Amino acid sequence: MPLPFVYHQGNITEIAAMTHFHTPDPVAIDLVPFEEVHLPDALALSQAVGWPHRAEDWALNLTASKGVVAVAEGRVMGTALCSLHGPVATLNMIIVDAALRGRGVGKRLMEGIIALGGAREMRLVATEEGKPLYRKLGFVETGQIVQLQGVAAPATPEQPFTASPGDPGLMAQMDFQASGMDRAALLGRIAAQGTTLVTDGGFALLRAFGRGHVLGPVVARDPAAARALMAAGANRMAGSFLRMDLPEAHGLAPFAETLGLRRAGGGTAMVRAARPRDPSPFQTHALISQALG
Repeated sequence: MPLPFVYHQGNITEIAAMTHFHTPDPVAIDLVPFEEVHLPDALALSQAVGWPHRAEDWALNLTASKGVVAVAEGRVMGTALCSLHGPVATLNMIIVDAALRGRGVGKRLMEGIIALGGAREMRLVATEEGKPLYRKLGFVETGQIVQLQGVAAPATPEQPFTASPGDPGLMAQMDFQASGMDRAALLGRIAAQGTTLVTDGGFALLRAFGRGHVLGPVVARDPAAARALMAAGANRMAGSFLRMDLPEAHGLAPFAETLGLRRAGGGTAMVRAARPRDPSPFQTHALISQALG
């Protein structure tokens, strides 16, 4: 019996549920551009599947994105965003209303945002259940993302840091070298909403998100700088809810656990039409989010 699709934090997730054996009645579905007017309905869809996103979190994603919504009988029944970061796009916020799961709406949404991405390299974070569809659409696996969250515990950073605006141009340059994504405007918006942490060889952004705060990106040229920034973020959020999304390959998930965070899921990083990149001393040690890379 096929499992109906539910879409989770920018990743396709299949949730087991009983389905009827008869063929569902056909429903006329239109895909239309995602506009600001659709945000309240998008928020309602994400709340229905238990996501932590606030209206402000949706709005931030939309500032960096184009997207589509699935409309049936005058109602928004599905959403999908293609966040544009120069030569790279991240695909995210893909949700299908329970009433339309199992009817191919998810594939149509994916095809819609892939078209919006054009010739760009495209990235996403997938669950195990979503991988077969992504593979069919040309995505290949590149690594694991570990989501950690919990009540932050104070720690002593191993090198000095400051909480200051920093140099926006330099931070955008470091981020581009680390990720291959041109996110200067997005980083500026996040910095304006939250706190910038700077250390020798790296920076991190701390902002309100979902149930509390998220630390990301953490961009650093070595693990010591990354650990200092993570500890600085935990210190500022000590006693409060904090989340980080870490590429497993960098090996910093165990350190995040010493800061009071616990593993709470994650997924597989996948890419389509990958482009060659120049070597860089900088790496992304924590994502802005699974949606925005």
